[in-house]
Formats: sequence, C-alpha cells, structure tokens
Amino acid sequence: MNLCRVLGTVVCTEKLPVFTGRKLLVVQPVDEALKEIGNSYVAMDNTSSAGKGDLVLVLGEGSGVRQILEDKTAAVRHLIVGVVDQVSVG
Repeated sequence: MNLCRVLGTVVCTEKLPVFTGRKLLVVQPVDEALKEIGNSYVAMDNTSSAGKGDLVLVLGEGSGVRQILEDKTAAVRHLIVGVVDQVSVG
C-alpha cells in the first residue's frame, strides 16, 4: 500500500466496462512526513469519497485489486481503498 495525495480527477469518454460508474483520480505518492516522492499515477477510487487534496491509501498490486473488485479480468492496477484522517509517526 502507498500513502498518496489526490491531485485531481481524470475524465474519459471511452473506457472499459470495469471503469463505468467509478472515479479515476491522479494521485501523488508521499512519505510519512507527507513530502512528495516518486511519480504521480492514476488510481480508481473504491471509496466514493476521495477528492482533490485528500490523503489516501492506494493498493498497487493487480491481483489484490481484482479480488476487491471481484473481477478476475479487471484491467486495474491501482485502487484507492481508504481516506486517511491522520498520520502519526513515532
């Protein structure tokens, strides 16, 4: 799982059926101090509540994502599985 900040939304006019009715968001990985690390990427939102600026947990493993979506053929690699309220390191 990766801790990420939501940068914005993705709009698609043509998409696979698995994406129908689900939000696609651009996310930026962050470290425990909430500093940006790595490159941003697109993730499907499974929480229905994540939005720009939110801190989220992203599952980035294809077979785990397909298990959650209950679709063995889903072409999805990154799935937002939770919105983070607080990060505490210590």
